[in-house]
Amino acid sequence: MTKQLKTKSLGIRLLKGLGKVIIGIITILIVSLVITFTIHQISLKSEAKRIESYGEKLRVFDGEMNVVDEGKGQKTILLLPGQGTASPYLDFKPMIDELKKEYRVVTIEPFGYGLSSQTNRRRSVENIVEEIHEVAKELNISKYTLMGHSIAGLYAVNYAQVYPNEMEGFVGIDSSTPEQPWPGIDMSVFDFLKTAGVFRALIKVNPEVGLGVSQNNPDFEQIKLLTMKNMSSPAMKDELQELSNSFPDSRGLTYPKNMPVLLFVADNDMNQKNWLEMHQDQVKGLDKGKLIQLPGAHYLHHTQMETIVKETINFLNN
Repeated sequence: MTKQLKTKSLGIRLLKGLGKVIIGIITILIVSLVITFTIHQISLKSEAKRIESYGEKLRVFDGEMNVVDEGKGQKTILLLPGQGTASPYLDFKPMIDELKKEYRVVTIEPFGYGLSSQTNRRRSVENIVEEIHEVAKELNISKYTLMGHSIAGLYAVNYAQVYPNEMEGFVGIDSSTPEQPWPGIDMSVFDFLKTAGVFRALIKVNPEVGLGVSQNNPDFEQIKLLTMKNMSSPAMKDELQELSNSFPDSRGLTYPKNMPVLLFVADNDMNQKNWLEMHQDQVKGLDKGKLIQLPGAHYLHHTQMETIVKETINFLNN
């Protein structure tokens, strides 16, 4: 056999070997995805039976919204979650336990969140504002302060335009502003990873990072169950997609000059350029506007709860 033929033969064998390796890797990936998908679907059915009920269901338009009404204070706080929070009540619970000593605290779980149902209503900012107001009306609450995390800031400033005579103020926890850019989100990859059970596997490997909650939290197991249930729920997905309209439609909105606004801003929120400056602009010119920058990342109520409670009480009571 000539040297050329030997070289050609070796090349063919190498290519065949490489092809087998690639086919082997693809086969392993497919089998792994089938396994994680099967485990995920079976687990969802069994986990649904282990989710513990809390709060009360209110009929709101075409669905049921779960709310938790605690505390007997003269002033009322309506508490709103950040986008995608699996269980708003359990997420806020340590903070609620302190605030309810001073106020009536009503935690609202939007459609698709916590124990609330899904909805066929468009997840526009107008509809979400209307649904929050329906909850207040159902509970006969005529005056209240809105308090919320992240995207709640966008809904709150819109709410202030529609119901300024009912809304007594806003307390934001690293809350969104109308001026922040919104790049939009492609949900196709996220949906695939969720449906295939990949996210479940990642959470199992590192649950504290995956859930953003310490395993020492007494509600850790319930938060995990609700995360699996609500992750990328239809209502949450629609809301994310609708934000591509909600942010542009809200540009230029401000709070009424006489409305008290307290903003807690994370000093380590690296996702947004000019994050601090956008919040400074929100309180500028208000009769009673205050900004407090705190060390930490976006979920300040997990790491700075004591400070948030103390400063909120000082602000609302004075």
